[in-house]
Amino acid sequence: MLDTFGVTYSMAKRILIMGLPGAGKTFLAKALKKYLETQSDLRAEVKLIHADDVRKKYNDWDFSYEGRIRQSIRMRELADGLSNDFVIADFVAPLPETRHNFKADWTIWVDTIDAGRFEDTNKMFVPPDVYDFRVTEQNAEKWAEFIGAQVLENRRRPIPANS
Repeated sequence: MLDTFGVTYSMAKRILIMGLPGAGKTFLAKALKKYLETQSDLRAEVKLIHADDVRKKYNDWDFSYEGRIRQSIRMRELADGLSNDFVIADFVAPLPETRHNFKADWTIWVDTIDAGRFEDTNKMFVPPDVYDFRVTEQNAEKWAEFIGAQVLENRRRPIPANS
C-alpha cells in the first residue's frame, strides 16, 4: 500500500514472463493467471499484459534498441497503474535493460527453444543472469502450478552471499 496525500494506492506485484518468441510465454502467462486466481484463499485479482496488445494500442512496432527500451518502460508504467493483486507481463524483454526497466517482483525465463521466429530478436537476446524461475519445457500447467505456489508463498530465488 502506498499513501500519498491521504489517498491510498495498492500496487500490484509484478511478474515478468520473458523469453524468445515462440517459447511459450503466453501459454504460461494464461495458465499462471488462472492458477493465481483460483488457488489463493483471497481469490487474487490478476491482470495480464501482453506486449503485442500494448504495441497495438500505442501503434508502436519499433523493434530497435530504443523501441524495446520504450516498450519496457511502457509495460512497467501500465503495471504500476494497476491495483490488482498481481500483474503478469508477457514480453520478450531481450536485454538486461528491458528487464531492469520493468522492475519485476518475480522474473520467469521461458527457456524452451534455442531460437525464436525473428532473427533480429535472436541476435539481440541476452540470456538473463538473474531470474526467479527458469522454465525449460513447454508444459504451462505444470509450471504454472509450481511457480504459482511459490509466488503465493512470496518465495524468490535466493541471492548468493557474494552479490
